[in-house]
Amino acid sequence: MHDEKLQKVLARSGFGSRREMERFIEEGRVSLNGEPAKLGDRVKEGDQVSLDGRPAQLVFSSESTRRVLIYNKPVGEVCTRHDPEGRPTVFDNLPPLKQGRWIVIGRLDINTTGLLLFTTDGELANRMMHPSANIDREYAVRVLGNVDDEMLERLKQGVLLEDGMAHFSDVRYFDGEGANKWYHCVVMEGRNREVRRLWESQGLQVNRLKRVRFGPVFLPSDVKVGTWRELGSKEIDVLSDELELPRVKARAKTREEVVDEKRRYGRQRARQSAETPARNAPEKRASKPRGRSVGRRNTRRS
Repeated sequence: MHDEKLQKVLARSGFGSRREMERFIEEGRVSLNGEPAKLGDRVKEGDQVSLDGRPAQLVFSSESTRRVLIYNKPVGEVCTRHDPEGRPTVFDNLPPLKQGRWIVIGRLDINTTGLLLFTTDGELANRMMHPSANIDREYAVRVLGNVDDEMLERLKQGVLLEDGMAHFSDVRYFDGEGANKWYHCVVMEGRNREVRRLWESQGLQVNRLKRVRFGPVFLPSDVKVGTWRELGSKEIDVLSDELELPRVKARAKTREEVVDEKRRYGRQRARQSAETPARNAPEKRASKPRGRSVGRRNTRRS
């Protein structure tokens, strides 16, 4: 019978990224067949695994599926599953899962809008977030202040922040006159508030920030603020190929799941239409991602 690394199976089963699962094992939160698990343990069908004292329903490679959501985050939502301050979270309106849970790929702070990705596959999440993958993130940013060519060059060459050197791999003017101007900028890592801090290091004020791309995945214009769209099987295959992950079979949804997701999506659209529409950030790209892209549906400006 085929066995697999415990942390990999836990990640695939939706309990978190592979790095998180490795940390959980080191912290003694995982048991295997009644004994504390350790890094390097392998697991097969029939083994009993518990996480924080609760039985873990495992998904092995032979039965795995891969689901990915594109979500357009509004201002005011936090990227935690449960917020002690009672603020709305990005998980509040996602479709329910009968097995596993949604894993957020790359966080955004409460005041940043735009593209968030969710998946049921911890291995995919790990591949997209791991520094060794060199996956870039593109943002549209509106800044207040005077920007000149020398400043843009400094931002590309590198600026010393409190947690080390940081830079934009690409930054370009897009639109705007007067004190407020739009730029598109690209970073190669997901450090806390890195984009804001880079601009602020030059004496500028960021008054809007929106992520428009994460690696090969673009934020489509038909995914309005506060709503989501699930990637189709062909799009997931493209993403898997770009990340050098083996393709997995598509999972057919039950009729009940389809009805429930349509109902939830309808509520989101109704809520969105009742709110004051936020101005969409410009869609011009600072740079093109490697390989094929995902999510570029109806890319007209709205």
